[in-house]
Amino acid sequence: MKTRYTSTAIALHWLIALGILASFSLGLYMTGLSLSPTKLKLYSWHKWAGVTLFVLIVVRLGWRLTHPAPALPDTMPPALRLAAGAAHWALYALMFAIPLSGWLMSSAKGFQTVWFGVLPLPDLLAKDAALGDTLQAVHEWLNYSLLGLVVLHSGAALKHHFIDRDSVLTRMLPRFRKA
Repeated sequence: MKTRYTSTAIALHWLIALGILASFSLGLYMTGLSLSPTKLKLYSWHKWAGVTLFVLIVVRLGWRLTHPAPALPDTMPPALRLAAGAAHWALYALMFAIPLSGWLMSSAKGFQTVWFGVLPLPDLLAKDAALGDTLQAVHEWLNYSLLGLVVLHSGAALKHHFIDRDSVLTRMLPRFRKA
């Protein structure tokens, strides 16, 4: 029986986690700035990060669908197993919805997304300022929802490690070879 995630799944998990943390932090910081060349540059970086994360999440989900997760410990009650599964799928849904809502918002506000300043992505909506404002609120709400779910996810992993003393956390940690 498989007891750990694959190395690919582990690498994607932590790469996406760091990317989300960086993109969320950048989003919080840049929205408070006055209009300036720096603010516009940071918005571009934020959009580049969002597109990159979207691609990584598509890869991660494809990997997850073809490489099932290791079984949860037998000691976990069925209700907690169900909650864990629901939380994981909610994380995936939010990780898809957030960059998509940002892309839709940029389109509606009339700002094309150009990935790394090289690859222009098509606008998904016609310019509509009111819709852009609504999508901005949706984008923010989805981000704060993800933040709450990530806190819950992290807390659950730490609970498993320090209180339940099972393998739930360690099966997603990278293994480092000893010299």
